[in-house]
Amino acid sequence: MSLAVSSRHPQADGLRWIACAVALAAVAAAWPRGAGSAAARPSAALAPQATAPRPGQDLDDLRAAAHEAYVWGWPLAYVHQCRMALEKVPVCGRSGGMPVAPLNRLAMLTDTIAGRQSLVPCPNQDVIYGFGVFDLRETPVVIQVPAFGDRIWLYQLGDQRTDSFADVGCMHGTRPGAYLVVGPDWQGDTPAGIAGVFRCPTRHAYCLPRVFFTAEPGDREAALPAINQIMAYPLEEFDGAFRETDWSRSRWLPAVAVRARRNGGVTPDGFLDALPTILADVPPLPGEEPLYARLHELARNIEQDPALRAAALTAAEQADRDVVQRLFHFDNVGRRLPGNWTTLDNGADFGTDYVSRTAAAKSNVFVNRSCETRYYYLDRDATGRRLDGDGEYRITFPADSLPPARGFWSLTVYDGRHCLPGDSYGRHSLGSRDHALVYGADGSLTVTVGRQGEGAPSTGGSATANRLTAPDGEFSLYLRIYWPDATAIAAGWTPPAANPVADPRALSRAKRPGVTAVR
Repeated sequence: MSLAVSSRHPQADGLRWIACAVALAAVAAAWPRGAGSAAARPSAALAPQATAPRPGQDLDDLRAAAHEAYVWGWPLAYVHQCRMALEKVPVCGRSGGMPVAPLNRLAMLTDTIAGRQSLVPCPNQDVIYGFGVFDLRETPVVIQVPAFGDRIWLYQLGDQRTDSFADVGCMHGTRPGAYLVVGPDWQGDTPAGIAGVFRCPTRHAYCLPRVFFTAEPGDREAALPAINQIMAYPLEEFDGAFRETDWSRSRWLPAVAVRARRNGGVTPDGFLDALPTILADVPPLPGEEPLYARLHELARNIEQDPALRAAALTAAEQADRDVVQRLFHFDNVGRRLPGNWTTLDNGADFGTDYVSRTAAAKSNVFVNRSCETRYYYLDRDATGRRLDGDGEYRITFPADSLPPARGFWSLTVYDGRHCLPGDSYGRHSLGSRDHALVYGADGSLTVTVGRQGEGAPSTGGSATANRLTAPDGEFSLYLRIYWPDATAIAAGWTPPAANPVADPRALSRAKRPGVTAVR
């Protein structure tokens, strides 16, 4: 009953303790009573696996199954929630700073996401986003790919597991045209004028276009004609001609964001309600049949007996508290690197690596595959202390070790909620889109991260061009490399550490009880 690490994707060091904890908890609960002391029980790696549902689950088995189900299924429930929310959207538009659209369509923004947005963790400040969810049992969906010229762009087509299932982007050499997205069982004819067909392995899919633009004046506006041709619609509406819409005129739909905030994201109680639907909508991967047998048995039992549901809810709440909430922190996401950075090696290609899948969904949902975007996360400075707005930090990229991007790279600050800081002052992201960055005489690049305001440099040059503003309290740094070169794809590159520097404000706060200066 363990959530074993997939041999296809070796488990990250930062998550190994969580995976082991989940596995051992499940095995301890499932081991037959009377089989000896805890010390005599086998390790998780040797634990016997159920091959078919038993006539009835005892209480310990049920708790273990609920714990396992919650960690396995948290990302699937997240996509399920997105779909449920969009079922009520009347037209394409914007809500809470994000694009929203009815099912089987998508909507686009026309600028980067504002810092006030808190519905989705870790949006970047480099691209114009779009988003849509497709119900492919209802209809195949046509997506339009316009001609972007030499602009960097990517459409992520993901299934309900948050794995990508199609190659659509400049790094894949995708040609302009209309493409068809179909479900796992579709057997129809491909109409004339369709450039290609992408088959999703689950009933529901999402489409997340990203279109890059630089900080040069006028470049965002230059991207809009192509962005206005990014559309999705049911196959029955396809007539062979490209459609176009002015996304700058999208309607504002505040009720969507209000409902999302009221629902509060994936919860243990809501997860148990959705479990039967998730199991019906997402077929098992090869080798997952025993897992699905346990989860179907769990779903039947909690539907029939309120007392069993209460026990399962307690176990799911424990899984949320002890595993999923911890996976929000970048310290626990992916493989650990020098300098306290972490990285994902199998983004959007998780397979049966459930812990990494849930870690990515909880901390920064809808990541791309490593060949498309390489992600690096940082919660701690070079000394191991938590990054904090009372400190100041410097990151120096040597001339021969700049971020290895064929497309672009960016370094972004996120607050303790993994949101862009809502402050109206300072800058929270910089990268190769910023042509004003100041490099050293030796070709190196030094970025300073610290609080804006009294005591912060304001003299121009690298002091301001290379400076990121930190929010109050704990924060994280997030480095993205879009279209990484072979060095990054092969995990052969690591960002430099964030070195703390003396900060008068931190030193002054250290005089107050309970506060330690960052030096």
